[in-house]
Amino acid sequence: MSKPDGKQVPGAHIPPRPGQRIGTRFRNFVRTRNFQDMFQRNARPGELVFAAGFFGFSVLLLILIPWQTQWVPRSKLFTQPAFWPGIAIIVMTLFSAGHLFCVLCANRLPGLAAELAAWARALEFVLWFIVYVWLVPIIGYLIATIAFTCALSFRMGYRGARWMGLAAVFGLGVVVLFKGLLGVNIPSGDIYELLPAGALRSFLMTNF
Repeated sequence: MSKPDGKQVPGAHIPPRPGQRIGTRFRNFVRTRNFQDMFQRNARPGELVFAAGFFGFSVLLLILIPWQTQWVPRSKLFTQPAFWPGIAIIVMTLFSAGHLFCVLCANRLPGLAAELAAWARALEFVLWFIVYVWLVPIIGYLIATIAFTCALSFRMGYRGARWMGLAAVFGLGVVVLFKGLLGVNIPSGDIYELLPAGALRSFLMTNF
């Protein structure tokens, strides 16, 4: 009997001893396979990059603690502003270091270039959102949101009139919910300044 990788399983070729109970050899075989699988690990493509980046980010946060938090004199330890953030970052640093160590000791699977290319493609949508945030103070929350949802729908391949209409309705619903109903403080667009002074301009600047 052999493993999926073609290697012989230790003990599989040994014949049963005289008087050995039925099933004992099978249980030993299962125990051997579980013990070996417990310490065998293959790192996925890109896992080393992720582990190293997360560990570096954790160390950076740990270094910045003295400048981002403070210790209040004559205050209890558990109420210090820097206590719980420090605990969280220390734990994050320890676990990320353990993850990085395990990845360095594991067998790394091929396909790193394809994995990094997939990550790079995902960054496209980050750029879309940055452009959207940049446009909101210029053309207004309503126009920017509807344009953003319609552009994303077109980019993902939903380009029919039905999908464009649904995307526009969704964008309008987002604006009504967050700015009209919830009253989220979002800056009004400079484009509203082109409208004549009056109730209509005030209504659009307040709700859209």
